[in-house]
Amino acid sequence: MRLSIVELLPDLLELSVFGVGSAGLSVAGAYIERFGLLTVEHGNTELGAWAVVMGLAVLYFAYLLGTDKFWPKLRAVRADLT
Repeated sequence: MRLSIVELLPDLLELSVFGVGSAGLSVAGAYIERFGLLTVEHGNTELGAWAVVMGLAVLYFAYLLGTDKFWPKLRAVRADLT
């Protein structure tokens, strides 16, 4: 069934929030990872190790947001448009 764009606006908004959120978390996770590795390189291993673990957690949440929310919503919107 083909829906109008006005009826798809909430789904498109949700899709954009998931996409931007996943991208933002990916960038933040990469920045935290870089900070952690530079901190370890400069000799503060405890803080660096903690930052690396936190960066991995943020990257994992970005992955989950992308795979569990973004891709299924994208498939649903594309199915509604065809």
